[in-house]
Amino acid sequence: MCHTCMKIDATERWLPVYEALASNVRLRIINLLAQKPMNIKELAEKLNLSNAIMTMHIRKLEKAGIIKAEITPCRGGIQKLCSLAIDSLEISFPTGQKPERKYHEISIPVGHYTDFKVTPTCGLASHEKVIGHFDDPRYFLDPERVNARILWFTQGYVEYKIPNYLLPNQQPEELEISMELGSEAPGVNDNWPSDISFFINGVYIGNWTSPGDFGGKRGIYTPSWWSNNINQYGLLKVIRVNDKGSFIDGEKLSEVTIEDLSLTLKQWSFRIAVLDDAKHIGGVTLYGKGFGNYDQDIVVRVYYSIRPVSAPQTSSS
Repeated sequence: MCHTCMKIDATERWLPVYEALASNVRLRIINLLAQKPMNIKELAEKLNLSNAIMTMHIRKLEKAGIIKAEITPCRGGIQKLCSLAIDSLEISFPTGQKPERKYHEISIPVGHYTDFKVTPTCGLASHEKVIGHFDDPRYFLDPERVNARILWFTQGYVEYKIPNYLLPNQQPEELEISMELGSEAPGVNDNWPSDISFFINGVYIGNWTSPGDFGGKRGIYTPSWWSNNINQYGLLKVIRVNDKGSFIDGEKLSEVTIEDLSLTLKQWSFRIAVLDDAKHIGGVTLYGKGFGNYDQDIVVRVYYSIRPVSAPQTSSS
């Protein structure tokens, strides 16, 4: 028995559905198939139509995704057995333009971390040069680290502070953090999975498995002096935490909601980590503005609504 709802809207994309339903014969076919699957001959006899005409109607309903027709064996040969592909249809009509959401935004350069613990392979570079030497964690403390546009490590974490610009009457509704990420393999390896974990204000919100440390072609914004034989670009990942949970690119990470993040603190923390007990310890490469395929640093947005202001109470004399 079918338990599928087709969700459509009022756009041209769904014209085949509207056209399929705009027929008394095809509506009768749907009602017959709601009782049981039937072949084309049986449907034609029920509606007193030729097999050829019935085949035309079935094709329209198939094209619309309303029914499915399968070739199955029967006595003396094969038959085209038709059945419903859905059991309900939901149409969403346009509701007008949604009001623009209010938000605060800050862009944090990848070198502006406030805490770290990294193991080789590791390193960082500005847009002009490598900072210090490859695979020497001491250079993550170099004063020039604030100019880093790319950094990488095999295991450990980097942590960033985020200023809280919310005013007392602004209620946070969703926190969004976007960045360009990849794994960290010796050299380049597009098949190098790594479980990259995320923490906000010390709360673990989940992990994403990066498929690889990408190379083979140069990053769009990667500077010309950067070697072809090392990381070139990552994938743009967008983390969102709201009242429904934590998500990355729309896929649910965990049940952690925005209420769990203590966003009343004066400053927030965001940690990117490869944990000691991760299934895939494949490192992390973090790309900032001037490296990779996306010309951006770590971009943080907090969407908010305005709390209603209570009227001042007055005392009666």
